[in-house]
Amino acid sequence: MSAPVFVDAQASDAAVGSVMTVTGAEARHAVTVQRRAVGEIVDVVDGQGRRVRGEIVATGADSMTVAVSVVTRDDDPPVTLVQALAKGGRDEQAVEAAVELGVTAVIPWSAQRSIVQWRGPKAEKARRKWADLVWAATKQSRRATLAPVAAAVTSRELAVQVASATASGVRVLILHEESATPLTTLTWADPAQPVWLVVGPEGGIGDEEVALLTDAGAEPVVLGQHVLRASSAGPAAIAALAATRGTWADAALRGGLR
Repeated sequence: MSAPVFVDAQASDAAVGSVMTVTGAEARHAVTVQRRAVGEIVDVVDGQGRRVRGEIVATGADSMTVAVSVVTRDDDPPVTLVQALAKGGRDEQAVEAAVELGVTAVIPWSAQRSIVQWRGPKAEKARRKWADLVWAATKQSRRATLAPVAAAVTSRELAVQVASATASGVRVLILHEESATPLTTLTWADPAQPVWLVVGPEGGIGDEEVALLTDAGAEPVVLGQHVLRASSAGPAAIAALAATRGTWADAALRGGLR
């Protein structure tokens, strides 16, 4: 069974043979909620890919001291999910599953057909809710990388970001049911090339938006013969992308702590 994960910035500097003490909310959750005890093995990650494994040697009401025995770094290929805001919590479901499947960054998108909109003071509150989902899903899936959640963007703002991303070597893919190019037929000179996956709302991506993003350098692709919900399209694409590029197989061959 894989070790439980706790997030603490101290993992960035921990070395084999050292002792680190996790305090605050993470320690309380470990000791009080999960009842982790002396002698158990845990992973402490810094959220930037660094993973520290060690044995709990002492606990307190709000502290957990770990003797570090192994230090590694997770090598997650950069995959950004651009998720359109969607009703019924389907956007939140997409973000949660995407993190479990390996996404490394999230951009909320206020698409033209998004019924849900983040405006005013509620925008930051909604973004923080997504960030909390990312935090929980990261720990549940035992990941060492905590995907940042950006501020929500409009379609025009997204197009500007897409143009900048593609200019720097990122491949931006728009999931679109009318595309004639299956995602699984794409070829990759570098399997670890950074990728953005753009997912529309329940009403779909408007023609103007597709044109706007395509002009900025994005490529429309289709997943398969079925039209997926906003909650499942992104996670399905992430899984298909990992299988097609072989990044899951590479991770299995590398082994590691999990």
